[in-house]
Amino acid sequence: MASDEGTTRIDSWIWSVRLTKTRSLAAAACRAGHVRVNGERVKPAHAVRNGDEVRLRHAGRERIVVVSRLVRKRVGAAIAAECFIDNSPPAPPREEVPVIALRDRGAGRPTKRERREIDQLRGHPTGPELRP
Repeated sequence: MASDEGTTRIDSWIWSVRLTKTRSLAAAACRAGHVRVNGERVKPAHAVRNGDEVRLRHAGRERIVVVSRLVRKRVGAAIAAECFIDNSPPAPPREEVPVIALRDRGAGRPTKRERREIDQLRGHPTGPELRP
């Protein structure tokens, strides 16, 4: 389950310590250039060692972690927290989501006036201010 010597694939390690939900998401993040090890973009098969700094841009946030223990298989949350040192900036506070306008079932499509009101509630600009 755990290995404190040698190396491990970066995509496998990111998934094992629960930074991403699936290994395929971790590999896709590597291919897209969202994963850096010691400042360099890496491919999914890049070997990670103890002491490496891993930067992962995921879900609109950058995670900065230092590898303290190598694992090859997915582990529980308590063990995963021991496998890295988290140096990430704190997560931004969640914004309040505006209430979505609900329509009665069977009321049909909204009229043009209702669409404009819905857009205004959501904060989307409409009307003459969009024209050049």
